[in-house]
Formats: sequence, structure tokens, C-alpha cells
Amino acid sequence: MVILACDIEVNPERFSGKRVWRTSTGAALKTPADTVQAALAEAQVLDAGKQQASSPAGGESRGPYKHLLTGVSFMLPMVVAGGLLIALSFVFGIEAFQEPGTLPAALMQIGGGTAFKLMIPLLAGYIAWSIADRPGLAPGMIGGYLAGELGAGFLGGIVAGFLAGYVARFISRKLPLPESIESLKPILIIPLLASLVTGLGMIYVLGEPMAAIMDALTGFLESMGTTNAILLGGVLGAMMCFDLGGPVNKAAYTFGVGLLSEGSGGSAPMAAIMAAGMVPAIGMGVASFVARRKFAEAERQAGRASFVLGLCFISEGAIPFMAKDPLRVIPVCMLGGAITGALSMLFTVKLMAPHGGLFVLAIPNAVSVVLPYLIAITIGSLVIGLGYALLKDGKAEVAASAA
Repeated sequence: MVILACDIEVNPERFSGKRVWRTSTGAALKTPADTVQAALAEAQVLDAGKQQASSPAGGESRGPYKHLLTGVSFMLPMVVAGGLLIALSFVFGIEAFQEPGTLPAALMQIGGGTAFKLMIPLLAGYIAWSIADRPGLAPGMIGGYLAGELGAGFLGGIVAGFLAGYVARFISRKLPLPESIESLKPILIIPLLASLVTGLGMIYVLGEPMAAIMDALTGFLESMGTTNAILLGGVLGAMMCFDLGGPVNKAAYTFGVGLLSEGSGGSAPMAAIMAAGMVPAIGMGVASFVARRKFAEAERQAGRASFVLGLCFISEGAIPFMAKDPLRVIPVCMLGGAITGALSMLFTVKLMAPHGGLFVLAIPNAVSVVLPYLIAITIGSLVIGLGYALLKDGKAEVAASAA
């Protein structure tokens, strides 16, 4: 039996002929025993032709959020690679890439000139792929490339991806064809018609409005005063810590990744988002060390693992603590995340890559100002760690340890 615990669309072909059960990562992490029991009871054999797997009753059907998340997940490696290559070009000097024929210029060409240009086509292409399967991939990438060329940015790429995907799916379901040419539908007819509709729609209808929205958003972020920047950082930080990998967390993260993809100069919101995403897991590790008597041995071990995961920007390290004590963990994590995000924006920290945690600091210029960034992360982690150490009721854990 296979359990697919994922929040994005994955191709289940390799599991054909096996019993397959779909669920979300959050459900699997928070209620693993219930998930396994449900899978054992309701999993069905995956039909190689239909490629459908059973899902929990009531709600794992794909919707716009999961389509968007699929696109972001495929775009993310390109964002990380491009951002780090740009940062590596800065190792030789901030303006060293401007000298043609040099290694810094080559690194900037690979990262900023190529990887960053492919981000939006990948985003749009895999949104469309999630909606309409393989026939949607080419129209989505074409629409995404046009969005980049028209200045519509990642918002235009998202619109292009959904347009291409739903057009491709509509054609697939509603266009009757003779059996003699039915086999041409997924490789010729659907990609052609969906690309035509998506391309014309982006050029003549959607491109300019989306470009205007993107310009307005960029202008707003660039013109923000200190107070507004701190407020934005606080909101994004709190969102990152609300559900630790859930929809609210992913919405904030997608916002930061999208802004990072707009240029090679780094992103202040992305820096605030990554810093805030690190502190819940680090904070739980701090709490389990500071208030050892309030934690059972298993929780102290989980705290050590959580601390390391937090350093790597893996917020899910704090999920075991949140699942067991949500009424205390969630508020204190949101407070620490909001403080971290606000401080990061106050210090005007800019980040080149959307992942990697503290290990990104090993690359010169990947983070615009290192010490203030570390201060923001440290303060947020201590707020969470010390705050939860004070709030936690340790009576049950002490009793369990004594038993």
C-alpha cells in the first residue's frame, strides 16, 4: 500500500497496480495513526489507465490553491538555483558581473539572465499541468513566457497558468473528435488551441492590466515608509507561523518567492519570510532546553531535532508541539514570527534565495546585512522559546517521565 501525503499534484504512474491513498502533509504529520487507519480501510488499487487514487472523504480534491502550490513547487528549484548563482557572482564584488567575459558575468548570466527568466514559464506551465495534465504544460509555459516579456511578472504568470490549464481542460472534455484523430488530441489539438487562446489573451487582454498591477505593487513596496515596512514584515511573519506549512504559511511564502523572482537585487519581504519561518522550530528547541522539567524525554528529543530543522528553514519541526498544545504554541509562535519579520524589515535585510536557512549566510552577499538578520532571528527564537517555556503546563509530562 502507498500513502501519498502531499499538498501538490504528483504523477502516481509508478504506483499503478498498488493500493494508493491520498492525504495532505498536514494531516499525515498531525494525525499519523488516523491517517494510516483510514488508508488501510479505504485505499483503492490505482488503475493504470485512469490514474486515480482514493482520497479522504470530504476534501482532498484538487482546487485552485493546490494548482498554484504545484506551480510554485516546480518553480522553487529554479528560484533557489538562480538566486544562489547571482549571490555567487557577488562574491567577486557587487559590480564585478558588469565586466564582460569574466566568471562573475557568466554566473550572473546563468542565474539572472537564464534561471530567473525561466521561473515564470515554469510557474505557469505547472499550474496548467496540474489542471489539465500534460496537454496543459506547453500552453502554460507559453503564457508564462509572454507574461514575463510583457512585464506582468509572477502575477501574470499565475493568471496565464490558470487560463491555459482551464482552457486545455475545457477543450479536452468538450471537443468531440472522430476516433481516427482522437489520438492527436493531447499532443496536437489541445496544445495548439490552448496556446492560441492563452497567447492572444495575454497579448491583447490580460498582459497590460497585469503589468500595471505588478508595477503598482513593486512601486508600493519600494516607496514604503519604515512604519509600513515593519507592519508588512510583522503580518508576513505571523502568517508564516500560524499553521507551519499550511495554506496561510504557503500564501505568505508564495508572495515572497514571487517578489524575489522579479529581479536580481534580492527581496526584503523574502528575508522577513524566511527568518520568521525559522523561529518556531528553533524556539521549540530552546523551550525544551530551558524548561527541561516540563518536557518528557521524547519531547526533549523532538526539541533537539526541531532546533536543527529550524536552522534549515523547515518550520514543520515545530508541528509535534503545535499538534499537542495548539492553544499555547500557535499564539507564541505568531508573536515571535511577527517580531522577527518586523525586525528584518526594520533592518532592511534583503535575501537572494528563498530557502537554505542559516546556511545561506555562508555565501557572501546572499544576505544584504548578516548581523542584523541574525539578531532578528535570535530575538524571535528567544521570544518563542522563553515564552513557551513559561506558558507550558509541565505537570503531565513530569508525571509521565516519573512513571
